Amino acid sequence: MQPAPGIRLGLRENLPQFALLVLVNAFVGAMVGLERSILPAIAEQEFQLAARTAILSFIVVFGITKALTNYFAGRLSDRYGRKHVLVGGWLVAAPVPFLLMWAPDWNWVLAANVLLGVSQGLIWSTTVIMKIDLVGPRQRGLAMGLNEFSGYLAVAASALATGWIAARYGLRPEPFYPGVGYVAVGFLLSLLAVRETRHHVAHEVRTHHADDVTPIPSQREIFRRTSLGDRNLSSVSQAGLVNNLNDGMAWGLFPLFFAAAGMTLKQIGILAAIYPAVWGIGQLFTGAWSDRIGRKGLIVWGMWIQAVGIAVTAAAPGFAGFAAGGVLLGLGTAMVYPTLLAAIGDVAHPSWRASAVGVYRLWRDLGYAVGALLAGITADLFGLAPALWLIAALTALSGVLAAQRMSETLAKGTT
Repeated sequence: MQPAPGIRLGLRENLPQFALLVLVNAFVGAMVGLERSILPAIAEQEFQLAARTAILSFIVVFGITKALTNYFAGRLSDRYGRKHVLVGGWLVAAPVPFLLMWAPDWNWVLAANVLLGVSQGLIWSTTVIMKIDLVGPRQRGLAMGLNEFSGYLAVAASALATGWIAARYGLRPEPFYPGVGYVAVGFLLSLLAVRETRHHVAHEVRTHHADDVTPIPSQREIFRRTSLGDRNLSSVSQAGLVNNLNDGMAWGLFPLFFAAAGMTLKQIGILAAIYPAVWGIGQLFTGAWSDRIGRKGLIVWGMWIQAVGIAVTAAAPGFAGFAAGGVLLGLGTAMVYPTLLAAIGDVAHPSWRASAVGVYRLWRDLGYAVGALLAGITADLFGLAPALWLIAALTALSGVLAAQRMSETLAKGTT
């Protein structure tokens, strides 16, 4: 592809489109937030699911479908263009609020989460890829911080809103009404205002990689490198998987753990919002910080702080301790989340970067399924608190692996 005339790389140079993609990503995050505080309660109270593993099945379904879609989203966006994939993702999301409102049995909820996972994989992956396309090599951390800030602040706001609506009007259907608006606005913005960014990739290759004649690797080779072959890419992939493993646990078990401790629906909504709110706001700073100090330290220490946050939650006696644990978990996740994506952009060549992002996000979002299954089975066998302690230990171990295997990926001269 030949770059179009007038193409420039950089956040400031592409601010209108970048800001639009940030806004689109907020609506993506809000769709996940619809479920964040109330779906476990719906499983228990409306569908009489008692086993933790069964209750968390919606997260398993969501995680697997989103992970697989992430992988293909990168390939599809390289082949057909970013915008087509983005618009298609919103079309897939359209039935989700209605299925959640009117589901007559739990299988309908699982079907809604299949569609939610596919749509999230298409939309969120594409907004990530498009922002990396726009900013070029100098501001990847800042770009990913802004992207994830918008998405996860919207998760928090939506979770808080649905918790409040549920406490006032009931668990269904009212808390899911906002989802109809999220889909409508996100779809219209993507269709009418977002522009294709593949020309920016061609410009980056010509400007920054003109002397690089390395052939584009096959999809199998990209998968191998990102999963196991490249020490940096594979370290990032395992950290991403464990990060979302503990997020899957937090999504599914935290509301049940808080309820068992005597928290009200309103308190659970607040607690469910604290963690993604700190996560979202923190990324405004941590992404840009990684552009200055490097990626590795933030990734390693972020995983360890996450582990401490989960441990604090498991040991806490009440609301204040749960809130403190949520703050620590959000802070650690903010250090890790945009930095992992920026590290992928550091290592992968622009010609196969979208595919590498897809492979990374495949492993990362499989963490939802692994975390929900592992936490659910452990909770059924040993109780809720032991499940939290197990996830805390695995998160700490992931930080150790990153410290041992990963080297700094931020090239000198790009800060």
